Amino acid sequence: MSDAQDHKEKMQKVQAKHRKKVSEAVDPGRGLVLVNTGKGKGKSSAAFGVVVRALGWGQKVAVVQFIKGKWKTGERRFFQERDLVTWHTMGEGFTWDTQDRDRDIAAATAAFGKACDLMASGEYDLVLLDEINIALRYEYLSVEDVIKGLKARSEKTSVVLTGRDAPQALRDYADLVTEMTEEKHPFQAGIKAQRGLDY
Repeated sequence: MSDAQDHKEKMQKVQAKHRKKVSEAVDPGRGLVLVNTGKGKGKSSAAFGVVVRALGWGQKVAVVQFIKGKWKTGERRFFQERDLVTWHTMGEGFTWDTQDRDRDIAAATAAFGKACDLMASGEYDLVLLDEINIALRYEYLSVEDVIKGLKARSEKTSVVLTGRDAPQALRDYADLVTEMTEEKHPFQAGIKAQRGLDY
């Protein structure tokens, strides 16, 4: 048997297996919960890719940012200037900048209250909770309250939660968990964050 014929037969088997899985998959009839976590870069970047995908299908999207505060980012500029999503930046900046636990808890609580309103409203197909896992890591929010808020969301609403160190209870509740692994990062080599790539 030639290499070409061997390859074709292997790919036909792969195709048949994949088609069988697709034919057996069901629509859950509800929005899904996606978690992007891990020490590697790209958690928010991937989430904003999902935002673009949803917008491409004419879906309504909301974003709540928990940490980034007034920090100017390309995604924030893009979406706000074009009025494409409902946008709430409610964090006060990186936790090491504020250095005020009570203030950080108050900001995270207000942000999550807004997120719960958006998720439960039935107006949105997708809600992105950007860097909420950081608020969970520092115990500005409880994972029990976050899961309760997710459970109370509109049936049609999918939610993406980003940030390092997603707690195990949230991982267990989610439909999809992606762990970003850092192999190499320019900051470790002394290269500062780059506009358009990092923010």
